[in-house]
Amino acid sequence: MMKSLTCSVCKMRLLLDTHILVWLHTNDQRLSQKARLLISDSSNEVYYSPVTIWESEIKHSLHPDIFPFSGKRLNELSIKADIIFLPLLPRQIVLLSSLKYSQSVDRQHKDPFDRMLICQAKSEKMLLLTHDKLISNYEEPCIVSV
Repeated sequence: MMKSLTCSVCKMRLLLDTHILVWLHTNDQRLSQKARLLISDSSNEVYYSPVTIWESEIKHSLHPDIFPFSGKRLNELSIKADIIFLPLLPRQIVLLSSLKYSQSVDRQHKDPFDRMLICQAKSEKMLLLTHDKLISNYEEPCIVSV
């Protein structure tokens, strides 16, 4: 188990949850200092997923007034910011059935986009940075709540 998430000599591979990526691109104050430090640490590799682009496109098409980023725009901004694109692969998808959710939680998490991001992080030995409290109820060591 990792002792610290701010190890200056440790190279971490970080996968950003959709809202973390949006907050990063908008310099939103909801992006925590912890997240900012991890993302800005040049020894870390920062990734985004096609799952995030897909989710953004859906949210934007349904509620453009609430969700300002189309998938296309989020992808363009991520490329411009030198965030690495992580392809979605079959070996990641088949991990869906392996996800363990805390049995002590009343409200179940059913977001398929979040579940795929967890699978990608788990498969690729990455850390998924999220602020979503429901994602944090998965009993998966790859999830980092920021």
